Amino acid sequence: MADVTVYTTESCPFCMRAKAFLDQRGVPYEEIFISRTDHAARERLVAETGGYTFPQIIIDGRNIGGWDQLSALDTAGELDALLA
Repeated sequence: MADVTVYTTESCPFCMRAKAFLDQRGVPYEEIFISRTDHAARERLVAETGGYTFPQIIIDGRNIGGWDQLSALDTAGELDALLA
């Protein structure tokens, strides 16, 4: 199984969707919560992932983006291979 990390923040419906999606499929992941007021952590997130929106989803070191990208990979039939 792939190594999955999900960067989340509070009151984020897209974060909740992504986590529920992964949970429903039995995909283990590490959640890293970043407070909206922790500007240093947000800067590190952007430096690490290139993304500044939430969630940011990393699969085996590859930033795939957020909920929309995760869903699109699933729809295209490409997600299972990434998670294998």
